[in-house]
This record gives sequence, C-alpha cells and structure tokens, in this order.
Amino acid sequence: MPAAPHRAFEVRDGSQPGEVRRAAVQVARQLGFDEVATGRVALVATELGSNLVKHAREGRMLLAPVQANDGAWMVELISLDSGPGIADVRACLEDGFSTGGTAGTGIGAVRRLAASFDLFSQPPGGTVILARVAAAAPAVAAAAPADPAPVAANGCLVGAVALCAPGETVCGDAWRASSDASRAAVMVADGLGHGPHAAEASETATAVFGDDPFGLPSQVLGRVHPALKATRGAAVALARIDLEDESIVFAGVGNVSARIITGVEDRTLVSQNGTAGLQIRSVQDVRHAWTAHSLLVMHSDGIAGRWSLAEVPTLLQQHPVVVAAWLLNNHGRARDDATVVVVRRRQL
Repeated sequence: MPAAPHRAFEVRDGSQPGEVRRAAVQVARQLGFDEVATGRVALVATELGSNLVKHAREGRMLLAPVQANDGAWMVELISLDSGPGIADVRACLEDGFSTGGTAGTGIGAVRRLAASFDLFSQPPGGTVILARVAAAAPAVAAAAPADPAPVAANGCLVGAVALCAPGETVCGDAWRASSDASRAAVMVADGLGHGPHAAEASETATAVFGDDPFGLPSQVLGRVHPALKATRGAAVALARIDLEDESIVFAGVGNVSARIITGVEDRTLVSQNGTAGLQIRSVQDVRHAWTAHSLLVMHSDGIAGRWSLAEVPTLLQQHPVVVAAWLLNNHGRARDDATVVVVRRRQL
C-alpha cells in the first residue's frame, strides 16, 4: 500500500476554509467521485475548516487521497489545532451542541457524511478530527463517537500522516504497509536531505519492500541497499508483525525511529548506524513481544524523538491516523519532511 503525502493548509481566518474546500473537491474529482459524493467532500471540508476558525488556536487541515482495503479511494481530511480542546466529545457530536452561539450541527454533520470518522481531544490542549469521505454514501452512523475503518487489511489497522518539507512539492520520506489476517509489515524510508532526489531514494526503497513485504526485515534491507546505490541513500526501518505468535521482528539503518507502546511499557526499537545505498554493516533482526494492546509507532526525523504518550493514555485507543496526527501536530519539527506511521491490532 504506497501512500501519497498530505497537503497542509493553515486555517486561522474566515477566508481559508474555502481554499481547503476547493483543494478537497479537486482531489475528489481526480478520484472520479460523482457530484453527490464531491458535494459531501465539500461539506466536510467546509464544516471542519469553519470549526477551526470559530473555536481553535493554530488550526490547520491535512488533505490526502487514501485507499481502503477493498481498493476504493477516499478523501481524507484531518483537522488539527492546539486548543482549547473539547470538554465533552460525545456531546459535541450531537446536533444542537454549540459553545459558539451557532446551530451546533458542524461536527455531527461531518460524522454523518464521513465513511470513517474519529475524534480525540485533550483539554486544554489540542484536538484531532479524522474524516474520510468515500464515493459511496456512508452507512448510518453508529452510536459510538468513533468509527475507525482500516487502511490496511484484516488483522491490523495502519494509519499515517506525511508532510513535505516547507517549500517542497514532493516528500523525501516514503512509507508502505501490507497486512493480511495474521501479519502486518511496514517500512518507513527517509531519503537524505529533501526534495526530488530524497524522494527518489525513499520511493525506491518502498518499491523493493512491495516486492516481498513479509520477508525478514534484514533480508528486505539486504535487497534495498544495492537498489539505492544509484541514489543519494536513505535511512530505512522495517517491522514485521506476526499476530499468531504475538511477535514483532524489526531491523533498521539510520535515524528512522520506532517504538512499541502498550500503556505500561514504552520500548525503543534500535536501528544500527549507516545509510542504505551508501554504507551499512550486516543487518540484524531483533524480535520483541507484540501483545493485544501494543501500538507500533515509526517516524522519520521530521518528528522530535523525545515524545511521550503518558499524558494522553486514551489516545492509544484511537484510530492510528489520529495518533499519527497528534504526534505530528505536537512534536513535528516543521523544517523537514515528516512522516509518522502507526500500527495496532484490530479491535474485534
């Protein structure tokens, strides 16, 4: 499952939601959405953007096409802000709820229009809202506040956010994931520098991964290294999760970070020094336990490494895209390409 980077839009005044809406409509049309589905995309973009202008500090929205497990494309919209947060998430999803003197139908309407929806807020900090709009009309919304649909298939949920470095039109990072009923595999590659040459390196790495995603990570890296010799090289990390024996095998070179978080443990997965395509030593696979409540987080160095989810423990229960967006919003360096990929077991 290759993925496109997100486009980011600042949303701090009344003129900016319109820019987001126009960009989202363009993506929907490129995906072949009909006028009714495109209208749903426009409404979701407008409601989320207007909500940021009315209620939030330092609001922005992320936009990207994403592909569901059945191959259908959706328009993904992510709303991010730095506060003041939502005190009662369930209440804000009910029509008629408002803290700003409005009709109070915005977030509830977004939830009804989206094929997949999730929301996390931590007062007095920020809020992340995920809405994916599909070409087909959504089913009736469930009673729960979140309806997390997977990007990857079957046994695990995989979600990510990726942004280009400021001033760039292509992302020097790349990620890819594959999943079936009993396994999941993920690669994150960070090409040296940023811009087109960095993108060439990282995309070459993920293409090699796509040929055999469930191979041992060390063996996949063994094929990535010579494939990147004609490029400027990349930091690369891979993880393979086996749900049946509850294990995760990891290997990496360079400064792509990886951690397993369970709520009671936060374990760093260590990569060796080197750069794929330039110089690496013999790569070793390292095996760790993967419990039912484990969360795998992998990210490029566009995210500061000293972060903790201890102060937001309920975030671990959210859609992986929401977790990734929270980390990006609160710990992104804002001067480099930034990619965060999150994997957790599907909750049955």
